[in-house]
Amino acid sequence: MFQRWRAVGVLAAALFVVNVVARLVIKFAYPDDDTAAGRVSLVMFLVIGLILAATAFRWGADRPAGHWAGDLAVAVVAALALTVFVGPLLVGENPFEGGAGLFFAQIWLYLASTAAGVLVGYLTLTALGRDYRSRQLKRYAELKATKPRKVVRR
Repeated sequence: MFQRWRAVGVLAAALFVVNVVARLVIKFAYPDDDTAAGRVSLVMFLVIGLILAATAFRWGADRPAGHWAGDLAVAVVAALALTVFVGPLLVGENPFEGGAGLFFAQIWLYLASTAAGVLVGYLTLTALGRDYRSRQLKRYAELKATKPRKVVRR
């Protein structure tokens, strides 16, 4: 059980660190350039999506979808809360500085990038036939095919 929650915590921390690095790059490298800041944010969302795609690909092969989906949801919600509330404070900004529109846009973009990453990872795994359910069905079919036929006496 501890291993399961440790993995969730490490994933949430990794997602938060990606956001902090992007915020620091924007603050120190591009303080007044909105175009570059937008590009760095786009790269941050892509990296977050790739991390979650790789995680969904890895966890989906070992566990049923209900187990790893819940773990990913907890990690994403924890990372989102840290990103929205703590991330701006680390670079000297107010989380609500841009107003409600920017605050909620940040949440929706984060959720969209995480959902896209998880879908890409899991759909790739399923298309390759390496997900937990596909492997389970394959083992069942092999087991049924190798059983000897029962002889019926009349």
